[in-house]
Amino acid sequence: MSTPRSPMAPPRSFLWSRRIFLTLLTGFVLVPVYVMLSSSLKPLADVTGTFRWLPTELTIRPYIDIWSTVPLGRYFVNSLIVAGAATVCSVVIAVFAAYAVSRYSFRGKRVFTVTVLSTQMFPGILFLLPLFLIYVNIGNATGIALFGSRGGLILTYLTFSLPFSIWMLIGYFDSVPRDLDEAALVDGCGPLGALFRVVVPAAVPGIVAVAVYAFMTAWGEVLFASVMTNDTTRTLAVGLQGYSTLNDVYWNQIMAASLVVSVPVVAGFLLLQRYLVAGLTAGAVK
Repeated sequence: MSTPRSPMAPPRSFLWSRRIFLTLLTGFVLVPVYVMLSSSLKPLADVTGTFRWLPTELTIRPYIDIWSTVPLGRYFVNSLIVAGAATVCSVVIAVFAAYAVSRYSFRGKRVFTVTVLSTQMFPGILFLLPLFLIYVNIGNATGIALFGSRGGLILTYLTFSLPFSIWMLIGYFDSVPRDLDEAALVDGCGPLGALFRVVVPAAVPGIVAVAVYAFMTAWGEVLFASVMTNDTTRTLAVGLQGYSTLNDVYWNQIMAASLVVSVPVVAGFLLLQRYLVAGLTAGAVK
């Protein structure tokens, strides 16, 4: 005897439609990953020939050759330094700026928040030539090498990640009760003490979400990294182009390298997923 359906239960047609849609969506996501994985385990001749869903020969040679075909290790270190420094700077500056906007009233506060948010309206390529000229002129005038250096690339990535980070943390800090600040001030903490001892621990999910966003933005950026770097400071996103030469394209090594460079982002996202979801949804419902 079948169990009677609840009056609040969705119709069966909706359930089946949802299952079919989720199955198709899962296949749409996993098929490219399977193609990358299988191609990275094939010899180059098999990859450039007729595509087969099941490899006729498996080899791990592409995962070994990717480190010698191009200086992938150096690119990996450059990406870690640039993305890590951009993330730390973005989080630190955004925490102070968002706390000031959230907790204090000052002249131009609304203009500041609107300006910060409006910067996201402009495409990144709009700033490419101005930043290039600024870095070159600064280098000529002061001797500080921003163009072609990691420091210049870090500053470039801050122009993209910092406005959104500030805007996101403003909304999160607004959701933290002000009573916590007042209690900390009564207990003898100053404004900075209340920030670091009370507000920051309560805002960990939002800070983690900002950090993940800033890191992912810097890790996979191509346009500015291809212009603002040289052979010494080149990052992974640009360095992968080295597997394509005038004579051949090492497709199996490109797939293997793409999977390898995706590991830090995927692993970090999986480890911090619950903080990321909480940080992105905080303040949406009050």
